[in-house]
Amino acid sequence: MRKSKVLAKLRSGEFARVCSTGHFLPFYIRYAAHYSYDGIWLDLEHRTMDEREAQTIIAACRYNDIDCMVRPKTMQRSELYHYLEDGATGFMIPFVSTAEIARFVVSATKFPPMGDRGVDGAGLDGDYGIDVWRPDATYFEDANRETFIVAQIETPEAVRNIDEIAAVPGIDLLFVGPADLGRRLAVAEGAERMTLAECVERVADAAKRHGKAWGKTAGSVQEIEAARRMGAQMVPWGGDFALRNALRQCSEELDDVLRQSA
Repeated sequence: MRKSKVLAKLRSGEFARVCSTGHFLPFYIRYAAHYSYDGIWLDLEHRTMDEREAQTIIAACRYNDIDCMVRPKTMQRSELYHYLEDGATGFMIPFVSTAEIARFVVSATKFPPMGDRGVDGAGLDGDYGIDVWRPDATYFEDANRETFIVAQIETPEAVRNIDEIAAVPGIDLLFVGPADLGRRLAVAEGAERMTLAECVERVADAAKRHGKAWGKTAGSVQEIEAARRMGAQMVPWGGDFALRNALRQCSEELDDVLRQSA
């Protein structure tokens, strides 16, 4: 079974290079792999993609030897392990505010004894059965070892419960979502009134206590540097929306040419 590049980095204490996309752009997968990214964050929570398109992007990741980390549009258990059968390497699960949610995700996406994932064996993750139904197959152990779960911490409740969430076996990384968490902190009252910086520190501390990795999004190189100083191992950088910067640059270059030729 293919080994996860993201997990290899996390387990060795290194930084996992992850970029993001939410659109059907097969060429983007090849570019990401070429430029040494370990994984692609495929956002299906906020972007619209039909099942065959998602399946194609996940397969393209696998054939370019880059992890596909899916942020799913639903928490329905069979839908979750469909992504794994299609070749996804891991999940970015939104709104993991309790240990119960974390345990549910582990149960749905890991085979026994870790979880209760349904068995098919005919998907791309098992080379369409070739790596599954042979006498010496280690598919089930490999699948549990080489797939990962990232729990998004996006609410004050999640921050309060961070030690319990971090303690759940099968959760590999705690990931702060500053936009959602920041918005909820802005309207929080009482004990839930915290700063975003305080929340990030609490997540980082819990990750260290429980031997888990942690990460967050960033809006600048300076934010990436600050997160790295705190030990973050995943700060996604680079996405398909950055294509607007290329078009802006090209437009500005055309403006210069047209001004000079006027």
